[in-house]
Amino acid sequence: MATKPPTGDPVQDAPQVTPPKHAAAGLPAIGHTLRIAGAQMGLARTARTLLKVNQKDGFDCPGCAWPEGDKRHTAEFCENGAKAVAEEATLRRVTPDFFAAHPVADLAGRSGYWLGQQGRITQPMYLPEGGDHYEAISWDRAFAIIAEELTALDSPDEALFYTSGRTSNEAAFLFQLFAREFGTNNLPDCSNMCHESSGSALTETIGIGKGSVSLEDLHQADLIIVAGQNPGTNHPRMLSALEKAKNAGAKIISVNPLPEAGMERFKNPQTPFGMLKGTALNDLFLQIRIGGDQALFRLLNKLVIETDGATDEAFIREHTHGYEDLAAVAKEADWEETLTATGLTRPEIERALAMILASRRTIVCWAMGLTQHKHAVATIREVVNLLLLRGDIGRPGAGVCPVRGHSNVQGDRTMGIFERPAPAFLDALDKEFGITSPRGHGYDVVRSIQAMRDGRAKVLFAMGGNFVGATPDTDVTEAAIRRTALTVHVSTKLNRSHAVTGRRALILPTLGRTDKDVQASGRQFVTVEDSMGMVHASRGNLAPASPHLLSEPAIVARMARAVLGAASTTPWEQFERDYAAIRDRISRVVPGFEDFNARAARPEGFRLPHAPRDERRFPTATGKANFTAAPVEYPRVPPGRLLLQTLRSHDQYNTTIYGLDDRYRGITGGRRVVLVNPADAAELGLADGSHTDLVSEWKDGVERRAPGFRVVHYPTARGCAAAYYPETNVLVPLDSTADTSNTPASKSVVVRFEPA
Repeated sequence: MATKPPTGDPVQDAPQVTPPKHAAAGLPAIGHTLRIAGAQMGLARTARTLLKVNQKDGFDCPGCAWPEGDKRHTAEFCENGAKAVAEEATLRRVTPDFFAAHPVADLAGRSGYWLGQQGRITQPMYLPEGGDHYEAISWDRAFAIIAEELTALDSPDEALFYTSGRTSNEAAFLFQLFAREFGTNNLPDCSNMCHESSGSALTETIGIGKGSVSLEDLHQADLIIVAGQNPGTNHPRMLSALEKAKNAGAKIISVNPLPEAGMERFKNPQTPFGMLKGTALNDLFLQIRIGGDQALFRLLNKLVIETDGATDEAFIREHTHGYEDLAAVAKEADWEETLTATGLTRPEIERALAMILASRRTIVCWAMGLTQHKHAVATIREVVNLLLLRGDIGRPGAGVCPVRGHSNVQGDRTMGIFERPAPAFLDALDKEFGITSPRGHGYDVVRSIQAMRDGRAKVLFAMGGNFVGATPDTDVTEAAIRRTALTVHVSTKLNRSHAVTGRRALILPTLGRTDKDVQASGRQFVTVEDSMGMVHASRGNLAPASPHLLSEPAIVARMARAVLGAASTTPWEQFERDYAAIRDRISRVVPGFEDFNARAARPEGFRLPHAPRDERRFPTATGKANFTAAPVEYPRVPPGRLLLQTLRSHDQYNTTIYGLDDRYRGITGGRRVVLVNPADAAELGLADGSHTDLVSEWKDGVERRAPGFRVVHYPTARGCAAAYYPETNVLVPLDSTADTSNTPASKSVVVRFEPA
């Protein structure tokens, strides 16, 4: 049966450590899922809710964006998806009485885990200027406060409209429409902190900033390279696709600084064989040093070019541009420098080359391990170079696969949530609504924080997410937010961002994916786009957590009416009443969404067009797929320092902390741990179980410190360390970002260790 939330924060100063696991899922995953779901929802509600996750007549999991096949399992969810659903469908409630008992200062001293465990927020809450408690407020008054602050700005560009990846297509389209009708392109979003580097690299090289493969392509591949990604924790349902590919004869190479249980062996809980024995996934594990991926792929590209018959000459001649430039720089790739950059051995790289040459259909998958470095965009371009050399774009079983994190993060970008929109999108938007959108570029996440810090942005409106917990340089970010006049968060549950506020603050509680959405015209559904460009409907099945909740489209529509007033001819009331009206407008603005309502009604949804995949047509500046030839970079680390990557625990999704364990890595009862190779620890005098402060080093000379981390001797790559975020976000300098994409370089932080 459901349990009450914790009253006090659990003590985390003595986490228990056991050896890491070598297999993922299986019976332990089922047991953990049932325990967490039961504690949040109770048994009957658990069954009623989980059986609707990712079903054609159900709701899309609020966790990751991994796609579903046409044939669905009865239990079409993973352990971490079940945790995400349980947190949202919980029976726990955060009422005005809770806020009366907990001043903001108290909330600010609580852990993210404790805040999230309290339950669903039931009413709009307001923190007045000079106040120390949130207090209940009416929706009309809340929208009036937003209108007061926004209309008092000297420029619309003093407002920031942030979007989390959970936001539906319909809500995202309305949100960007409102922002642009208001007069700004300041639309930062969570993509800025994760796959912005992927979008930048892919747009330049193949002409579209999305992956080119489908789930069926993975099943047909000869070789799948998984680089800088941990599917077992971050995208567990991907393991089923990898297992199916293996059973069909595919080989798998994993490129990662840490060994991960899910890539070693997957115990599929859907089959008896999977439960008992499981499937070994890795054929080759390349334990690369952090940030060495570009050097690895550059050398592989040199070796492919030098191997007779290894390049697809017809594809290169007909469909690509810049081959000669790549060939010239690839010649300079040096074995010794590559071994230094990667920490790999020559036989390991030669074995990887042999597997690439033996493959007729190769897919490369990646995530944050590639995207969050200074040279991230160049690294992903180098991945694309390999696929172009082999003709592995635009044919079945081959292509690029950036694995998106949050459930609709890709859909939000498709809907126009972007601070640098394409002129064609704005032209279509203006024609449809009779408005004049601003053409100047807006602020991304990092530039938004800088603008708040410098007094150039005065209102932060966040559509979902945990802005404070997700962003870098925590002390700088929190100080910047506290300079604003108003912070507004559309939320289902509490998080750190509600305790770090402007002079005034609002919390606007909203419906979740699991909630029924009934408006004036009847029951509604929303749509989402998965990581592989499939769009489908999502329908909640639970009574809302409170009668005082509004849906995200309703919140945007009512805010727009309050702020824009009679001057706006956009039919905001109609959009709130009937989401089909929103989809009709999307169909006339966003390419690929023609006849949106009819296609969204199909149980399986529909696939968006992708010119490189569908036609081998590349809408780039050259009209072809572009080889690139950037100089090779990799992090250089001074003596006595290590290179730290931030990562998630298994009891975590993005900034949401479900528990204090990391089962696969053998960590129990605490999150302030740092994983260090035993040989590095010996050189640095770091005993296993000792406590240390992590201090990052950056060219600005500012000391950034994360205190009190327990040292765990762990089989990381030499010279590398790892620790969980958001606890280590404080170490990531705001100005340490990827070239071109401006994504925070959270995977390559130089740190030293000082006694705690």
